[in-house]
Amino acid sequence: MSDMKRLLSYTRRASDDYNMIQDGDVIAVGISGGKDSLALLCALSGLRRFYPHPFTLKALTIDMGLEGMDYSEVSKYCENLGVEYRIVKTDISEIIFNIRKEPNPCSLCAKMRRGALHTAAKEFGCNKVALGHHFDDVVETFMLNLFFEGRIGTFSPVTYLSRTDITVIRPLVYMPEKDIRYFAARENLPVVSVKCPADGNTEREEMKKLLSELDREHKGLRYRIFGAIQRGGVDGFKELSRMQGIKAYEVEDK
Repeated sequence: MSDMKRLLSYTRRASDDYNMIQDGDVIAVGISGGKDSLALLCALSGLRRFYPHPFTLKALTIDMGLEGMDYSEVSKYCENLGVEYRIVKTDISEIIFNIRKEPNPCSLCAKMRRGALHTAAKEFGCNKVALGHHFDDVVETFMLNLFFEGRIGTFSPVTYLSRTDITVIRPLVYMPEKDIRYFAARENLPVVSVKCPADGNTEREEMKKLLSELDREHKGLRYRIFGAIQRGGVDGFKELSRMQGIKAYEVEDK
């Protein structure tokens, strides 16, 4: 299976399983500049050519005001795909790092970026926002909640936000991060280097390393955790026959 076909297969399976896309949707892809959001943009751009529910695709970047962030190549990429693109400038970085001097900035930063993204999406005429969270993100978030908050939970494949009348969808929840990394390298996606002062020094990075170590000792651990999330019906996930693709992938990995 080619890289693009694999990407489209994972994306369509998740979209179908969780009814993420309906006729006439106007979907804004939240573009951080990282490999995940750019791979999602590419996937949905390809999907719109043949998906049975026609939809309009747009792209949005919330510029937090960090120095050295250049989205010009992302803009060219969107133009080549025929996707309308907007960059919304904010002072999130100034507020978090200079005014509030947050010792643990990630939670507040994520909350502020989400708020800015949802507001911008509404102003852009969109009813849905697509985010690039993938298979490994589901597992890592579940484990972070378990370890640091003592609760069972992760993010949902589909979330309706009544306050903003926006539906958030995550079409990459079936796709492993290593496949996205490989696709981004092969397709030479215009990834923007992150300049965040907190980058690489977070609880999520610690959990990513821990899961990698455990997975080396207990092959397929991530898939078993994901399966438990599905069987337990955690936050809207469910076990479906279409997930045989991921189970086959697990066996192949061994």
